[in-house]
Amino acid sequence: MRFHPFPDDLVAAQRSWAATYEALARRGTTATTRLRRHLLRLSTAVYFHPYWARPRPTARRAELAAHVRAEREHTRSAA
Repeated sequence: MRFHPFPDDLVAAQRSWAATYEALARRGTTATTRLRRHLLRLSTAVYFHPYWARPRPTARRAELAAHVRAEREHTRSAA
């Protein structure tokens, strides 16, 4: 796994966000309230994380999402 400049708790929140988003997409329209609420809490945790106080947060947010996406693809291909 390659190095990333993001705090571990931020990466974990983004990972959880991606997994919850996928689960919500798979479920369709049944029993989604719990997942939507969880996704909202995770979105808030990621968006308002203190790390984003640094300059150029938009580019870094895209980099974080790409990092987590690459991790998930690597995990899927290894399984």
